[in-house]
Amino acid sequence: MKFEISNNSPLEIETNWLVVGIFEEAEFSESLQELDEKLEGSLSRVQERKDLTGKLGELTILADVPQLSAERVIVVGLGKHDKLTIGSLSKAYTTAFRHLATKENQSLVIMVPEGASSALGEGHSIERLVDVATVACSRQNIYSTEQDRYEFENVLLCGVSDFEVNQNALEKGLILGEAVNLTRELVNRHPDDLYPETFAQRAADEAADIHLQGEIFDQDMLEDEKMGALLAVSRGSDRPPRMVVLKYNGGGKNAPTIGLVGKGVTFDSGGLSLKTSAGMITMKSDMGGAATVLGAITAIAKLKLKVNVIGVMGLVENMTGGSAYKLGSVLTSRSGKTIEIHNTDAEGRLVLADALAYAVDQKVDKLIDLATLTGACVVALGEDIVGAFTNDQEWCDELKTASQKVNEEVWQLPMHDFFAEQLKSEFADCKNIGSRWGGATTAAKFLEQFVDDVPWVHLDIAGPSYAESSSAHRDSGGTGVMVRALVQLAADSC
Repeated sequence: MKFEISNNSPLEIETNWLVVGIFEEAEFSESLQELDEKLEGSLSRVQERKDLTGKLGELTILADVPQLSAERVIVVGLGKHDKLTIGSLSKAYTTAFRHLATKENQSLVIMVPEGASSALGEGHSIERLVDVATVACSRQNIYSTEQDRYEFENVLLCGVSDFEVNQNALEKGLILGEAVNLTRELVNRHPDDLYPETFAQRAADEAADIHLQGEIFDQDMLEDEKMGALLAVSRGSDRPPRMVVLKYNGGGKNAPTIGLVGKGVTFDSGGLSLKTSAGMITMKSDMGGAATVLGAITAIAKLKLKVNVIGVMGLVENMTGGSAYKLGSVLTSRSGKTIEIHNTDAEGRLVLADALAYAVDQKVDKLIDLATLTGACVVALGEDIVGAFTNDQEWCDELKTASQKVNEEVWQLPMHDFFAEQLKSEFADCKNIGSRWGGATTAAKFLEQFVDDVPWVHLDIAGPSYAESSSAHRDSGGTGVMVRALVQLAADSC
């Protein structure tokens, strides 16, 4: 898909669609007045009939506009002007782009809303428009024989001032959109297509394209690394485990290193603590944390950010074969800490325990892990908010600030020491679950035991990483949540 910035009048450019934004309860801007005059008052008349209100996400189509070089006009409601945010801009234009992307071979001219740059910052509106257009055109039903979404042939953005700043924003928006789409695609692939070996190969292919350093740990190498917790989870499956480690050194030898660790359970049956059919149907998505790490580190590398990042992705299937790990089993993790198993469906934290310990051994300066870890976090925060847990408030605040900049919702949850009391075992150093109460925090307290004193944030993305249903501005399936936030955090750390 081709994006360009144009200084020509949008009213004089031949295109399939002229995309225009309008605010609620506001007078027409100068550019809208010019358009209305060109259309001999059509916009004003539609507005007078209350068919054009500017409410957020409202779409109004003018299909017959012979006065323009464009074939059709689509007017996008942006909501109230004083409420404009990156989030509202994204929702409005994603709704429009998703509608327009249902037809092949479409070209667009976008009149960038006046005041967007001053409200959101120079370049930010361009970056997000390109980002969401890239995501909106991607096909979520990748296995359907009938295609229902098409990339635009070309997109021109008109009405911007600083060309150099906005050109850079255009390029960044495309990279971010592609990274989100990579994560979404991986989450949506079915478990006979995406499993530890094929995920690892895809990661290797992505890394090779952008010259990322990397290594894939197979079964023997994982045994040499003494990853007893991760290996135990994989024992019930015929698919052997993998761990992918990718390194990006954009900050130089002496720059601090951020470790990104992702849970990659490519299918989770629950093991011997078997899930119900309803609980298992979306468990192809239980590798969302690893997919997010891969999407983020590829974007960071393509953007050439001056930061050092290590991405660690632990990849397993949790199945019920004859060698499956059992309730009552005691595992020895990479760190040497022993773990008594009270539930084989609390497997993601076991994978992360060894992956986090590995990252710590690589001398990272700060850590973030991402995992579709607990239903308890979804109960607490719903399906649209990421839960955050930390051992270092300053580092967590940096993550939350980055998330706010890109409109990804994160809410910090408590980490009081008394939650760890639930994890005490009579037969080992700890259990892998606590009681039924405070499950998201007890899971985080379990992970905390494997990060030493490294500043660390655990992100439970169980709710927002996978949408159960579609809406006007979002497909069901993988969402790519937190890819943008991690890239923003890396940029802020430069």
